[in-house]
Amino acid sequence: MKALRVATLFAGLMSFASSAFASGGRVDNSGFVVWAFLGFCALIVVAQLVPALMVILGVAKGVASHKEEALQETTK
Repeated sequence: MKALRVATLFAGLMSFASSAFASGGRVDNSGFVVWAFLGFCALIVVAQLVPALMVILGVAKGVASHKEEALQETTK
């Protein structure tokens, strides 16, 4: 009885995987314009990461210096 349950479960799970094996592969017919557009989008993302990293480092530096100043004031 347990073997029948396992076989039914296995058959049910394999029915979901059958569509994955039916794919013959994707054909990429993208031209130069598509790749130029994707490159431009990547350039925008990278250009926005630089100021974001600078802000994050500035905040971290500000928090660290605030702790050092508070420590110096308490030791005086």
